Amino acid sequence: MLLRFFSFLILILFCISCDKFSFKKNTNNNVLDTLVNFSSVDTYPSFKVCDSLIEKSQQEDCFRHTIHQKIGEELQKHEFTIKDSIAEVVIVNLLINSKGNIELETIESSEIIKQELPELDSILKVSIQQIPTIYPAIKRGIPVTTKYRLPIQIQLKE
Repeated sequence: MLLRFFSFLILILFCISCDKFSFKKNTNNNVLDTLVNFSSVDTYPSFKVCDSLIEKSQQEDCFRHTIHQKIGEELQKHEFTIKDSIAEVVIVNLLINSKGNIELETIESSEIIKQELPELDSILKVSIQQIPTIYPAIKRGIPVTTKYRLPIQIQLKE
């Protein structure tokens, strides 16, 4: 009987003294940042001329200005003949993939533009194909595909 008592006492002391049998709640949990905002990027798509800019807003402005300039130069190479004056905005939806390739998704224009300038769609497609290499947008250090809405103001007089 005495041997059983000592054996039981040694077993209890062994269980209590061991750190592996701790019944405390582990409070050292690392909190992971798992919330990802898919509507914004860390770095906007950019051209080579915009690489030296550090601030996010300056990079976005440089990208916007450069792409407007490139497409505007292509549009100015063409002569358009119209019946009535036009002052419209055409929205060009672009897709810039994670490799930096740009493609035209859709062109949103009014019926007036479609009637007066039916060749505008094909000219915009060609001008977008001639845009130089674009560095893709970056999200958490990974190149990602982004969509870009490019408003183009069309102002033509008779």
